[in-house]
Amino acid sequence: MSDFSVLGRILNRFGHRFLQSHVGQLLSLQFRALGSPFHTKGNRKIDFQQIVSQIYSIGVKSLPLILVVGTILGTVLIINTAGLVPKVGFGNFFGNLMVIAIVRELGPILTGFLIAGRSGSSLTTRIASMKVNTEIDALESLGICHVRFLIMPALVGGIIAMLIANCFFCLSAIGTGFLITKTATLLMEGIFNVQLEWYSYSISILAALKPVDLVMSFIKPFIFASIITTNACYYGTRIQNDLRAVPIATSRSVVSSFIFIVVSDLILSFAYILDYLNSVSSVI
Repeated sequence: MSDFSVLGRILNRFGHRFLQSHVGQLLSLQFRALGSPFHTKGNRKIDFQQIVSQIYSIGVKSLPLILVVGTILGTVLIINTAGLVPKVGFGNFFGNLMVIAIVRELGPILTGFLIAGRSGSSLTTRIASMKVNTEIDALESLGICHVRFLIMPALVGGIIAMLIANCFFCLSAIGTGFLITKTATLLMEGIFNVQLEWYSYSISILAALKPVDLVMSFIKPFIFASIITTNACYYGTRIQNDLRAVPIATSRSVVSSFIFIVVSDLILSFAYILDYLNSVSSVI
């Protein structure tokens, strides 16, 4: 037996086990959803109305919660950072700290958590209920592919909604957080001894933004949204025909999304680990 045949068997067995794993099944479901408009017989037009509906359901309905959490986070960070950094002589690095904290890390992660907890759980419950009520089987009996009709719009709409929601989260944390901090300093002068002006504040943040930050602000929400929507659809369609299993599938979907978001964020952080080290070394 040649070495190539042995290597081929090993790769074949590894690939088969990978496809049977949870990650492999999620990736397979994603590829099936994205390729469903091209593989479906008959009408291959993409239903943009369904995608817009998912954008509204996943993103627009979550905006109030996202704006509130983003504003609170930004206010807390600005008060603590603006009050502490000048005391230790790092006033010039205020923008770097805000970019690292909000744009790079907390913005995408917290947005993903909020979307997963609110919209991801709702999506799992809806699909699981359709599964229990045999609505998915009814779609298939009518010749309608449930992957194209349910999962593809949720995946595409979720990605677009997540990109928009992440932008609003970061803007509310930076902009509205500054307004609340400035108002608090004016109303309670003497209690909050924070010297902060919008011009220097915005210039320091813009100067700290780098191309890798802008790239990651698109890549991270894209990956996080893919994880959330695929997990929601996976657990929703894998449920048994038992109504009592719906809340179990919903909780598993949310917890699984949280874990995958943290792990993927850790992996993506290595893409600009050198920039992290340079930023930290410049601060220290």
